[in-house]
Amino acid sequence: MITPFRIDIPQADLDDLAGRLARTRWPDELTGAGWDYGFPLARLKELAHHWRTGYDWRAHEARLNELPHFLTEIDGQTVHFVHVRSARPDALALILTHGWPGSFLEFLDVVEPLSRDFHLVIPSIPGYGFSGPTHERGWDVVRVARAWAELMRRLGYERYGAQGGDFGSGISLALGAVAPERVVGVHVNYLPTRPDPAAGVALSPSDEARLEKVRQLMANRPPYQALQATTPQTLGYALTDSPVGQLAWIAERFAQWTDPRTPVSDERILTDVSLYWLTATAASSARLHRESARRTEGCPVPVGVAVLPHDITRSVRPLAERLYDIRHWSEFDRGGHFAAMEVPELFAEDVRTFFLALEGGAGEPVTSRAARSGS
Repeated sequence: MITPFRIDIPQADLDDLAGRLARTRWPDELTGAGWDYGFPLARLKELAHHWRTGYDWRAHEARLNELPHFLTEIDGQTVHFVHVRSARPDALALILTHGWPGSFLEFLDVVEPLSRDFHLVIPSIPGYGFSGPTHERGWDVVRVARAWAELMRRLGYERYGAQGGDFGSGISLALGAVAPERVVGVHVNYLPTRPDPAAGVALSPSDEARLEKVRQLMANRPPYQALQATTPQTLGYALTDSPVGQLAWIAERFAQWTDPRTPVSDERILTDVSLYWLTATAASSARLHRESARRTEGCPVPVGVAVLPHDITRSVRPLAERLYDIRHWSEFDRGGHFAAMEVPELFAEDVRTFFLALEGGAGEPVTSRAARSGS
């Protein structure tokens, strides 16, 4: 059963948040530390002050409620999603999947342009936001993909495309594997490619530079990833009890993973952080890192890739083509990990180009140059 849903956070929860922010116990900081030891104190105080005195959750809540929200239960788990139908009855459906530390909010700026040509289904991953928390083990990217296949079946979509970044990339590729007869193609804006000495493919100096960054990350696992993949419960106590702790944990990712030329606004960051805080899903969202094995999943359907210059890593096409049926490859000239928020116009056009080409029967790989010039 699918039921309409309206966001309506109890006022008591907002009052509690304001009170906790007012009583924040701040740590000290070394003089001139900058980013050397973590998120700078002055910047975090600035964000926290705005969250407590200037940010208006109710205004953002009202804007979010302008979208059609729904709830359903799949595999014993509540699943929240936004469902926007195109004015074109025969439009292809797309299911858009966020990552961590994002949410369905990532796609707010692309709903209008994409819905001109596509029906849109934008779910919250189990364990995140209004799809959280999870209550049992095993919610990895493949299980989420199976849930998405069931969601699309319930909505009556026999053929559809999938798009995602971060965890949404892995989920979308897994969806192509679990429902290849339904998924016409998968578009991703994050596709890690690991070094493979046995690949036997020629790589350009640019490709080698990209792989060197991957090697560095593999040798020095990011602290956030190590904690969420090993002790998400322990981490969850701190983040669920301290709003400033939750703010620092997420805001640091936005600061480090976005292109300085295309920053995400403080208002959008605070709305995302508020969603995690008000649904108390810090621990359950972190569990996805533990549940999901770090391995490459096969995907038999056509794949489109958008590479952004300031992402965590950048894909290497010759290696990606050994694993996937690459039909479309774009190299953006700006943007970072949160593509749909940072460069929504480029993102929407790239998604549109890929899926409309598939619908038109284009069989040859496409390399987009429009994204390079920002047109």
